[in-house]
Amino acid sequence: MKSVIVGTAGHIDHGKTALVKALTGIDADRLEEEKRRGITIDIGFAHFELPAPDGSRIRIGFVDVPGHERFVRNMLAGVGGIDLVLLVIAADEGIKPQTREHFDICRLLAIRRGITVLTKSDAVDAETLEVVRLEVEDYVRGSFLDTAQSPMAAVSSLTGTGLDELKSALAQVASEVAAKDSAALARLPIDRVFTMKGFGTVVTGTLVAGTIRKEEELELFPAGKRVRVRGVQVHGSPADAAVAGQRTALNLAGLSTEDLARGMTLATADTFHSTSRVDAFLSLLPSAKPFKDGARVHFHAYTTETIAEARLYGTKQLKPGDEMYAQLRFAEPMLLLPGDRFIVRQFSPVVTIGGGVVLDASPVTRKQRAEDAVAFLKIMRDGSPEQVLAARVSRRGAIGLRLIDVPGEMNIQWGEAAKLAAKAGLVYFSQMLIAPTAYAEAKSDVLQALKTFHDSNPLVAGMSKEELRDQVNLGPEVFYSVLGKLAEEKKLEVAGELVHLPGRGVVLKDEEAESKKIIEQAFALAGLKVPSLREVLAGLKVDKIRAQKIVTLLLRDKVLIKISEELVFHQSALMDLRHKITAFKSTAPKIDVARFKDMTGVSRKYAIPLLEYLDRERVTRRVGDERVIL
Repeated sequence: MKSVIVGTAGHIDHGKTALVKALTGIDADRLEEEKRRGITIDIGFAHFELPAPDGSRIRIGFVDVPGHERFVRNMLAGVGGIDLVLLVIAADEGIKPQTREHFDICRLLAIRRGITVLTKSDAVDAETLEVVRLEVEDYVRGSFLDTAQSPMAAVSSLTGTGLDELKSALAQVASEVAAKDSAALARLPIDRVFTMKGFGTVVTGTLVAGTIRKEEELELFPAGKRVRVRGVQVHGSPADAAVAGQRTALNLAGLSTEDLARGMTLATADTFHSTSRVDAFLSLLPSAKPFKDGARVHFHAYTTETIAEARLYGTKQLKPGDEMYAQLRFAEPMLLLPGDRFIVRQFSPVVTIGGGVVLDASPVTRKQRAEDAVAFLKIMRDGSPEQVLAARVSRRGAIGLRLIDVPGEMNIQWGEAAKLAAKAGLVYFSQMLIAPTAYAEAKSDVLQALKTFHDSNPLVAGMSKEELRDQVNLGPEVFYSVLGKLAEEKKLEVAGELVHLPGRGVVLKDEEAESKKIIEQAFALAGLKVPSLREVLAGLKVDKIRAQKIVTLLLRDKVLIKISEELVFHQSALMDLRHKITAFKSTAPKIDVARFKDMTGVSRKYAIPLLEYLDRERVTRRVGDERVIL
C-alpha cells in the first residue's frame, strides 16, 4: 500500500487540528496543555486510508503542526518529511501572518504538491466565502498551490460540508506524489522519544528514505552509537519493516530515553558521518532584511535545530530575494546529506528569513578561494551524478577518495557508487578513486623526487620507499599504485625497499672509485685477520662522509659483511670460512673455540664474533662450549 505523509500549515486557530480530526477521527492534540488551552503546541499525528483513483488504497499519515508564532520551531520539526501540504486558511479570517510564514516555509522546503483548504466555511456567507477564495487564489498564484494545478476546497469540520470533496482531492493529489525511495540508505529523523510500558524506549519519526527492519542494527547521530531495532510499528500497527514515506515507531534496545532526543537521527550503520559544517545554496525571502556575511541564524532541518554561522561565498551581503552559495557552520554536529532542505530564521527577533538546500556535507576544511568553492558547488547543484562524483574526487587531488566513502558522502547505494566511478572515468585501484590528472601529477612528482635525490646523492643507490612516500606526500594506496605503474612502464626500478631511476644509482668520481677499490682490496687481502674500518678509511683521499657512503655501498652489495660493531670482513673470506667448516665436519661433527682458532689462525678477538656469525647463519649451533656443525 502506498504511504503518503501530509502536513498541515496555517495560522493559529484556523482549524488545522479540527480538520485532521474530522478527516481521520483522531485528535492530534495529545498533550494535556493543548486540550486545556485549546491550541496546538507541538506536532501531532493521525492517519487513515483512502481509495485511490485507480482502485488501490493509499495510507495517509498526517503531521499536524502548531500555528502560533511562538511554536514555529515545533512546526518546522514536523514539516521536513512531508510529501504534500494542506494550507489551512479560515474563511472568517483570511490570510494572516502565520499563513504567510508557513507558506514561505513550504516553498523554501521545495514542497511540490498540496491543497489549499478554506476551513470554517459555515462561519461566513457564500459571498464572503467567494471573496476569500479569490483573495487566496491571488495569494498562491504562481506557486505550487496555484489553483490552475492544485485543488482548493472549502470545508466545515463542524458540519462536515466539503469533507468528501476534500478527501477526493486528497486521494487524487496523493496518488500523483512520487513515492520515496525505499531502496535508499535509511534515515529516520526523530521527533518523539518516550517509554512504553512493556516495551521500553520508543522513538517516532517520518522515515524519509530507505527501509528499517525488525532486529536491524542502526547508528544514532550525532552520538555515533549503535542500536538494535527490537520492534517496528507503522501508523500505530506492528510491522516487520517500515519503508520510506511512513510514520514509523521503533522500539530500541540498548538505549534509554536519556540517550535520545528530538533532532537526533537513526540511519544505516557504518555509512554516514556527522558534520559541523555544510556548503549550501541559500535563498533569502523578499521580506527579509539584508543578510550579512558571518551572520548567526537559527538553522532547522527535519527535526534538528541549532545555531549556525553563515559564511557567504564571493559577497559580503545578500539582498532580500537574492540567493547565493554559502557555508553554514553549526554550534552542534548533526547528520545532513546533499539534497536536504533547510530553513534559516533570524537570530533576533526570531522570524523566518530564508532557506535552501545542502550541496556538500563534507566540505574541505582548508581555506579556498571563493570562486573555486562556487565552481565546485555549481557542479554539486546542477551536475550529473557522474560529474558530481568526478568533482568530489578531483578536489582531493592525489589523496583520492575511498570508494567505500562515496555512499555516505553522496547519499547513494554502494552498488550505484561503483557504477558511477566507472562512468566518471576515474582511476580505480585498491578501493581508491583518483582523478586521472591527479594520478598523472602523482607519477610526475615521484619521478621528479627520484631525480632530485639522485642528483644530490650520487653515492646512494636509491631512496627508500617510505622516504619517497613522505617526500611526495601520498597516501599508501595511491603511492604503491603509482610505484607499480611506473615500474610497469619501466620509468623506475624497485629493488627491495629501494627505488631508483633506470640507469641511475651510484655514480662514482675517480677518487671515489679509487677509494672503493682500496677499501675492497684491504679487506680481501686481510682474509679473516681484518684491520679496523677506521684505519682503512683514514688512509683514503676522500672525506669522511663520502668514505662512509662508499662503505655503505659495499655493505649493501654484500661485498663487505659486518658481523659486529667492530668487525667487517670481505665476503670471499667468509665464504672460504664456510668451506673450511664444511670440510672439518668430515673429520669431527663438533668444534670448540680452541680448535676453531687453530683451524683459522685467528685470535679470540676474531674467533668469538666469527663463531656467533656462523650460528646466526645456521652453519653451526652452539651446544655448551662447543658448536655442532650443521
